[in-house]
Amino acid sequence: MKKEKPNIILITVDDLGWTDLACYGSDFYETPNIDLLAYQGMRFTNSYASAAICSPTRAAIMTGKYPARTGITDWIRARFQGGGEENREGYESFPGKPLQCPFNPYHLNLDEVTIAEILKAYQYTTCFIGKWHLGTEKWYPDAQGFDFNIAGCDYGQPPSYFDPYVVYPNAWLKDTLDGFPTMAARREGEYLTDREADEAVAFIRANKDQAFFLNLCHYAVHTPLQGKPGMVKKYEKKPPGIQNSAVYASMVESVDDAVGKIMTTLEELGIADNTLILFTSDNGGLLRPEATNNVPLRSGKGYPYEGGIRIPTIFYWPARIKPGQVSDMPITSTDYLPTLCEAAGVEAGAYKDLDGISILPNLIRGTVPDRQSLFWHFPHYRGTDVVPYSIIRKGEWKLIKRYEGKTYELFNLKEDRSESMELSSDHPEKVEELNNDLEAWLSEVGARLPVQ
Repeated sequence: MKKEKPNIILITVDDLGWTDLACYGSDFYETPNIDLLAYQGMRFTNSYASAAICSPTRAAIMTGKYPARTGITDWIRARFQGGGEENREGYESFPGKPLQCPFNPYHLNLDEVTIAEILKAYQYTTCFIGKWHLGTEKWYPDAQGFDFNIAGCDYGQPPSYFDPYVVYPNAWLKDTLDGFPTMAARREGEYLTDREADEAVAFIRANKDQAFFLNLCHYAVHTPLQGKPGMVKKYEKKPPGIQNSAVYASMVESVDDAVGKIMTTLEELGIADNTLILFTSDNGGLLRPEATNNVPLRSGKGYPYEGGIRIPTIFYWPARIKPGQVSDMPITSTDYLPTLCEAAGVEAGAYKDLDGISILPNLIRGTVPDRQSLFWHFPHYRGTDVVPYSIIRKGEWKLIKRYEGKTYELFNLKEDRSESMELSSDHPEKVEELNNDLEAWLSEVGARLPVQ
């Protein structure tokens, strides 16, 4: 007989921006299934990824720890990108750059306790589908608490979105990438997001009579930007709105279709009421004309501004969460582990160095937990215009601290969500207060800083 502890489905979309859903303001992308999920649950307007890029956030979701504490503060290079196995110590230098930056790890250490390991010990059947990006073979999902691993490997993006998922040597790739090492090709031309959805539905059906944890991490909507041709044509005929990329819109709709398939399956099996779904993203939207537009937020993926770190997040659990709720409580990726564990009846506080807090009281009763600040740390260069930085958000105030160039930028997010008014010279006392808090946090978590 099925136990009463809830099934848990964690859906993470890659690079999905804060305004990439209709329920978050998009007037071009069509997301009726995700919108319904939001209307039947709770939607968060101040939800943040733990980093503006993927691997650090994924490690934070798995462990409930800030990237600065796990040491994974940049995206992890796959083997074909020069990645390896043994994590490097020390610092790396860059031509023409004044700072040396700490080496980023090649994997999430096995001694880190993941949410899958916690739930598996509590008799959950665990399954990972999609993008992992936390290490090579020895550190794949099946080594981190997942009973099943489908398509999870060291890739940060798919070779292609179409079966057999092959990409040939080009400007950025020296050798052919021939599919996924952990998922066999099935039907030529099949779209990857559809395949992920089918695998998720199959897992749910096979485990409907026992508690399960499904972590579905779509490779979409990451590059390469590729959509199903018929769906792309549909958006090419549609008048543009805040966003206007037909290919990207089709990728968003494919993710929405996957959510719809999962919801239909849960209803059909009679287990929807006792299934908790968390829908989220790993960082802000990629700011390119062929990708998305994060307006009214400033900038996008990789940047310390809101467009890089603020993300859509939805919780759905009909048995416990009242429908139609919207919360402006600031939350972050580290909060997912303790929240899902508490929902499952597991005491996550017994695990060491958790940075996240359970927001279940907010979901169930509307109670806002007492937390003063959120933090970010990116001690690396990125592209031509991102230098190492750290961030604190405390209340409505946000301080960006850079380790090269102008040191501080201060914003009041309540009055200026688009971060158009820089206030550091107007409020030096607030800069000092926030910087003191930030420095104390960096010391507490053992953050590695760039050096001269």
